[in-house]
This record gives sequence, C-alpha cells and structure tokens, in this order.
Amino acid sequence: MAVFADLDLRAGADLNALRRLVENAAHLGYSVVAINHVIDFKEKKQEIEKPVAVSELFTTLPVVQGKSRPIKILTRLTIIISDPSHCNVLIHFHDTCPALPSLRIFMRATSSRVRLYDIVAVFPKTEKLFHVACTHLDVDLVCVTVKEKLPFYFKRPPINVAIDRGLGFELVYSPAIKDSTMRRYTICNALNLMQICKGKNIIISSAAEGPLEIRGPYDVANLGLLFGLSESDAKAAVSTNCRATLLHGETRKTAFGIVCTVKKPRSSEEDDSSLPACKKAKCEG
Repeated sequence: MAVFADLDLRAGADLNALRRLVENAAHLGYSVVAINHVIDFKEKKQEIEKPVAVSELFTTLPVVQGKSRPIKILTRLTIIISDPSHCNVLIHFHDTCPALPSLRIFMRATSSRVRLYDIVAVFPKTEKLFHVACTHLDVDLVCVTVKEKLPFYFKRPPINVAIDRGLGFELVYSPAIKDSTMRRYTICNALNLMQICKGKNIIISSAAEGPLEIRGPYDVANLGLLFGLSESDAKAAVSTNCRATLLHGETRKTAFGIVCTVKKPRSSEEDDSSLPACKKAKCEG
C-alpha cells in the first residue's frame, strides 16, 4: 500500500487550528505531513524562525486512518524570492584547491536556521530567479504559482537540470477550491509545466490553512489528471515523489560538501611525446 504525503500544511499562530488540520490529514489517510513556514524577505523584519516542535502540538500523535501507525510530522521552510539578494542563504558554491588544481570542493552555504527544517522550498517570482532556483539553489522543491497567470514561460533546459538534480516541482490545489479564477490559473499553469517536464518530479500539495481545505489522497490523484498527469504520475505526485523529496532533504541536511578530482586534459604535444618511437615514425611517414 502506498504511503501518502501532504508536504504543505500552513503553519499559523493558532496551534489549535494547526492541530485540527494534522488530525484531519491523518483521518483522510495521509501518513506524512509537513508543516510549512513561509518567509517573504520582501516584507520588513522577516527572519527565519525555528520550526514548531511536534511536542508542542501533540503528546500522542494521531493514528493514520486504515493503518496502525501514527502520522509522521515534518517541518518545511518556503522562501519567497523576488530579488537575487534573497538567494544568499540558499546558494551553494564551489572552489578549487591551490595546491591541487584538479581538486574541486563543493560546499553548502545554507544557514544554520535553514538546516533545522526537513524540507526547504523556494518560490521564485521571475523567470531569472526560476532559472537560478532550478540550477543553483540548495533546495528540495521549486513552487509554481497558481494564484495568478504565470508571468513567464517554462523553458526546457532549467527544468531538465532541476530534474537531474532531484528537485521537485510543487503545485497546490487549495486556491482552486476557494475561487473559480484561481482554479483556471491553477489548471492552465499546471498544463504549461506538464508540457515541459512530462509529469516528472511533480508534487501536489494542499497548502491548507484549515481542515476544510484539504482533500483525500485519491481525490488529489484524480485532480492530477486535470493537470495533465497520467494515472501513475498522478498517484506518484502524492506518494513516491514526496518520498523522493524527503530523501533529498535528508541528503541536504547531512552532506556538507563534496570533494572530487578532475582529470586535466592533455595537449597534443604531450600526446605525441607519450607515443613510442616506432609509432611516431609511422605517424610522420
């Protein structure tokens, strides 16, 4: 049996409302949920706060409907970036060793507060920032807007790079429940994305702020058909793709850097000098 997940339950100031939201998710059959903290650096005095502790919400975790085990609660951080300076806490860098030029060192530059979260997502507002998010930012998810018409066209190269890096693309459905205009934007933007990514690495979440805004996993999978997903890809959008995102987040938290060696390309003169004398004579002849 598949393990279903909703990676976007919006965290608010009211812990009782958040508690009811998690209980409803467990009742609908979700085995994993992520409490999402959204940060917009465009607003003043916005800082990355510590995530809500599970012990503050429950003394005993609610049991998943149809299963005998309790629900798993994760933490997630979503950063809205509308300016290149907002990417500083998420970008990773690489350097070379002066003593060994063939040695390259890749380091993660995320802040200590970011590392407290199980999942890190980014919500780019422009085409350039979307390209940066797909190719350079040290994140697990890239969010796609559904509340308005997409301000740019998706391009294949950055999306292919993101898929190769293991990043997921997230679509949320709760705005489509609230308003018919947002429903049209949600379906239109989702179809535009599917034309490029072909259903790969897609995740569908609720972005629910209340218990009435979340739907069961099979209903969400059926909604994925409207987004242009195949039946198998729609089911994966609430199960296996979510698991892949969680594993990507574990790697991001535990791996601090990578060291690799690069072979130095040999020049044509070096290649000639390495040939035996008999082969040189044949080549010259």
